[in-house]
Amino acid sequence: MTRMLLPLSIADVSSFAKNLKNYLSERHADGHSPPSHLELLNLLARAAGLRNYQTLRAAATGSAPNPAPAPAHSATLSPTARKTLMQFDMAGRLVRLPNKLSVQQMAMWWMWTHFAPRRKYTEKEVNQVINAHHTFGDQATLRRELVNMKLLGRKSDCSEYWKEPARPSADVQEFLRAMRQGNPNHGK
Repeated sequence: MTRMLLPLSIADVSSFAKNLKNYLSERHADGHSPPSHLELLNLLARAAGLRNYQTLRAAATGSAPNPAPAPAHSATLSPTARKTLMQFDMAGRLVRLPNKLSVQQMAMWWMWTHFAPRRKYTEKEVNQVINAHHTFGDQATLRRELVNMKLLGRKSDCSEYWKEPARPSADVQEFLRAMRQGNPNHGK
């Protein structure tokens, strides 16, 4: 079997080492044995800000979507925030609906930041905002989750939506800060 050489470029070796240490510490705390060869490759890719080893391979061959942002201070983020970051591409778009509820809810806060306060939206306008910030084509589920989390309000006939004034937790604030730092298009 011919071995494929994959380059791995690391902009900040200190941040990379901290990320890798945190992933290994989490595994150890959960009582897992040392990682297998493939698990270690996945951990290395994640520490470099990629989703997994397959994403690293695809990036090396030029067939990968943009990887998730890797903020410089990700070592200070909670495990939930780090998992949530992996759900986004470099453009800050949600690439999948997370299975884990805590990760899904944190991702909804990012969607919430794209709505203007004190503005009324039609359902079509809400869908346009949501569609601009996700890639998997299910704006109805995302819209419903934003309403369920009380991040968006709506009239009972769904004719009008608005951004609810909400205060994210400290953990969510750190996640949002990391998203803004990793996404150069945020706020434009």
